[in-house]
Amino acid sequence: MDSKEISSKNKASFWSFKLSAHAMTLIPAAVGINYVAKAFAEGLKLPVWLGSLGTFLASMLGGPVAGAISGFINHVIYSLTLSPLSAVYALTSIAIGLAVGWLNQRGFFKRPVTVLLAAILIALVSAVISTPLNVIFWGGQTGIAWGDALFASLVAKHVNIWIASFLDEFVLDLLDKTVVAYLAFLIYKQLPKRLVYFFKGTENEK
Repeated sequence: MDSKEISSKNKASFWSFKLSAHAMTLIPAAVGINYVAKAFAEGLKLPVWLGSLGTFLASMLGGPVAGAISGFINHVIYSLTLSPLSAVYALTSIAIGLAVGWLNQRGFFKRPVTVLLAAILIALVSAVISTPLNVIFWGGQTGIAWGDALFASLVAKHVNIWIASFLDEFVLDLLDKTVVAYLAFLIYKQLPKRLVYFFKGTENEK
């Protein structure tokens, strides 16, 4: 098998997804983690969302598609129970799941230093997708007080609303995704190998 065939096989494996027992266990667990973490953060008025923790773990354990599905389902459920407009941010969660899976495959979640770099890249992806949604549905704000204070300050200085909204979103995402990335990194490191192999569909691996 030449290098092109190996690369093609790895790419197919990376994006493939099978509705197996592993996925049927992992996705609901990830959705539950997302839901509880986000509700916890909102209930305590924390300066972060934490609602992508399950998505990170699902992408690290089951690949980008599993993470994307987990994020999407979580936003649908959250919109039906606590926050109706949460559904529009399903697009952001899908992108986060794909980004985490892609970065994890390239080893970004193996060392603390590269976890920080991954968090910055994921925050950028999240901000790029969320900013138009914030402008359309919230006039550019995010709903987090300290980020919106930055937004108000920038708008008062006649900064373009799109730029102000992006900066508001990015600084929040940078903190949120850094916290979530390190939480996911620490949790993943503590998981028993047998459990990791189960979710990855490689129970017999040693």
